[in-house]
Amino acid sequence: MSLRRRGPAAVALAVAAALSLAACGSGSSGDGKGSTSASAEAGSGKKDSKSVAQGGKDFADAAAKTAALGTDAKPGQWPRTIKHAMGSTEIKSQPKRVVVLDVGELDNVVSLGVKPVGLAPTEGSPELPSYLKKDAGTPKNIGTINSLNLEAIAALKPDLILGSQLRAAASYDELSKIAPTVFSIRPGFTWKQNYLLNAAALDKTAQAKANIAAYEKRAKALGDKLGAHKPTVSMVRYMPDGVIRLYANDSFIGTILKDIGIPRPKNQDIEDLATEISAENIDKADADWIFTGVYGDPKATDKSKAQGNPLWKNLRAVKDGHAFDVPDETWYLGLGVTAANAVLDDLEKHLTA
Repeated sequence: MSLRRRGPAAVALAVAAALSLAACGSGSSGDGKGSTSASAEAGSGKKDSKSVAQGGKDFADAAAKTAALGTDAKPGQWPRTIKHAMGSTEIKSQPKRVVVLDVGELDNVVSLGVKPVGLAPTEGSPELPSYLKKDAGTPKNIGTINSLNLEAIAALKPDLILGSQLRAAASYDELSKIAPTVFSIRPGFTWKQNYLLNAAALDKTAQAKANIAAYEKRAKALGDKLGAHKPTVSMVRYMPDGVIRLYANDSFIGTILKDIGIPRPKNQDIEDLATEISAENIDKADADWIFTGVYGDPKATDKSKAQGNPLWKNLRAVKDGHAFDVPDETWYLGLGVTAANAVLDDLEKHLTA
């Protein structure tokens, strides 16, 4: 029985239990088994970021496992049962009040014409992402991806909650008492599979497939335009506490570069989320082109220290004028097809100028 169908006392007790559970479950191992502070693609900026950057147990299989999830319901068929990372969930009718627990789910539903009623933004970008503002409506804040406000979620009376096991597994039981809840395994390089899973819950699979196909056509066209001898691209992201990430193949941005056919420096051409360096060895970011993002407040990172290092100034891309700052909200925090198309726009602007 959902919370909104219970009496006031039962609702209060259930939400209190959920808040307690969420507080106890905020730790992270980066393995996708119930951590909410891992913040896989965005990065939490905490001391455990290395374990997150280097994936974790079952990391490599996440895309294939997510692709096996979804529904066998026909278009327009309700109720429908969705198989997802936390089990199976029945959705009785077309959802009208959707809550999203991360920017990936936000991008997914907005690109399918759905304006969510609630959103949990990231700590590094607490506002509604600018690239989605036009079509997202005015979703209510329901905490952050690392600290969900379950009372606020329940107050919205949602009929569908979309999130991921990596972000919010510890809160799944209580969320599922509020509304049917569908979780992907993790955000990040699985963004296409996550999109189809979310679309299955909304009965918008055909539209999602068309949007992915259109993106992939654009990516291939850009690759063809760049020709056979494409430049190498290095993806540098400055995190809090002195961490600097070089994003690899199994990341959101990594999948986009792979779809275009852009080669990576050897140290980033790995099947992982990222490798990590410090300001003292920023020369490991060398490539023909460098695109940098910053998570949160630049002053809380080592960006100025790294770029003040003579090694930075001697990098091939820097000397050639091929090092650029890019919007973190699309290139690194972005986890959906709208963000992917925005990244394609930026890459075409820079690489074909």
